[in-house]
Amino acid sequence: MEPIHPPKIEIFDLAAGVNTDPKGIEREVEQYRVAEFGLYLARPAPGRKQFDYLESWLLPGLGLRLTDFWFTPGHERDQDVYFDVVTIDTGARVWRTTDLYLDLVLREGRGLEVLDTDELLAATSAGLLSPAEAHRALEIVYRTVAGLAAHGYRLDDWLSSMDIELSWKRR
Repeated sequence: MEPIHPPKIEIFDLAAGVNTDPKGIEREVEQYRVAEFGLYLARPAPGRKQFDYLESWLLPGLGLRLTDFWFTPGHERDQDVYFDVVTIDTGARVWRTTDLYLDLVLREGRGLEVLDTDELLAATSAGLLSPAEAHRALEIVYRTVAGLAAHGYRLDDWLSSMDIELSWKRR
């Protein structure tokens, strides 16, 4: 395992039309769209070998960021949607996420995988995440796994049970 890092913070500046990653790199966003339940963004991913475009939904009520990566040939992965467990601070002009280490990979209609529990435990042990934050992250994962399993690992079916309807560029 790599050395544990502090929680990653990402900025979504709607007014400026940019997305600033945890390393401070600003990337132009092609589209931001605010919905009652969250924020959609679509942008190219310059400089990345594995994927060249991404679409994400930030869902504050669920504590999730859902991402569809557009993988480049030779870098495809067996996943349909990648979930980051996050806290989301919303604003009229700027949104901010703080990563809570846990991730999930959805294989639509087939299953779900929980990733990075080792990172969550290491970050909590190192004092980078409070026990309450770790507990919240685990609750988000439990709720997400249970909800998706109850709906046959079909994202749209699970979300529609909460009156959330996502629209994507590619999906």
